[in-house]
Amino acid sequence: MPVPSDRREAVREKALQVQAKQSRARLIRASVIAVAVVAVVAVAAVVVTWTVGSAASKPLLDPANVTDDGIVVTSVTGTTLDDGQAEMGVPGSGAGGSTATPAPTPETTPTPDASATTAPAVDIRIYVDYLSPGSREFQLANAAQLATWVEQGAATLTYYPVAMLTSKSNGTKYSLRAASAAACVATHSPDAFFAFTHSLLQQQPEVDSDGISDADLAAAAIASGASSPKVVRDCIEQEDFAAWAKSATDRALQGIPGTDGVALTGAPMVLVNGTQYVGALDDPAEFSQFVLTIASDDSTKTPAPTPTPTPTP
Repeated sequence: MPVPSDRREAVREKALQVQAKQSRARLIRASVIAVAVVAVVAVAAVVVTWTVGSAASKPLLDPANVTDDGIVVTSVTGTTLDDGQAEMGVPGSGAGGSTATPAPTPETTPTPDASATTAPAVDIRIYVDYLSPGSREFQLANAAQLATWVEQGAATLTYYPVAMLTSKSNGTKYSLRAASAAACVATHSPDAFFAFTHSLLQQQPEVDSDGISDADLAAAAIASGASSPKVVRDCIEQEDFAAWAKSATDRALQGIPGTDGVALTGAPMVLVNGTQYVGALDDPAEFSQFVLTIASDDSTKTPAPTPTPTPTP
């Protein structure tokens, strides 16, 4: 019969064995948890590294046919100007079987003799936000005479797509997407740019609405005569130039090249030979008079060696 001390020793040995077994189980559980945590952290690190690396390696695309963020109009054909305007590129003539109404000719606005002037082509620059009601107002009122001046060689016309109203489309960033779409057209089909710009402003959505989808922007570009439809559609739907549009807007807010400290404060901003137009946006006669005045003033300062036409209302 075992003595009491032997029983105590056996109980103690058993307790030590149970304790050792429990310690091993805790150690195993702790090891498993540690391995799992390390694995999760490693996966997260890989995902972050891949995301950052992908973003860093993706090139910042710049559109073609752009100078100082501006897109020069090379063609004014491609659509019909409504709202009492003449046909794009051929003011006063009809298109598609319709009879267009020529733009009004104000009696009070002088019509200079093109052969008597030595003024160089007037430089007209328009900073346009495709969601801005003022941009729409100016375009619809002045498109016919702008088209005429470009065709006459009396003016160079440059649009600067900006995205100042990006937050005004229920989170869809329509202003930014439209500016990106304009850059796509300028890059892949520059001759359709003026028609596309006019189309976007003509069918401009309401501020604080969802705007127009990328698919519809692409359809509008193709309807405006954009060549290479698939390339243009892919560019617009992938928003290839959205980053450029944002950075171009930021640059304009800092300062506009070729001006005496002028910076973008709103859209539209219209500059004629570097001087800002502050008249009525919906009055083509007033804008025409302003252009003629600037052209006349500048021609007396720096006469050109060869005569070129001066804009006529």
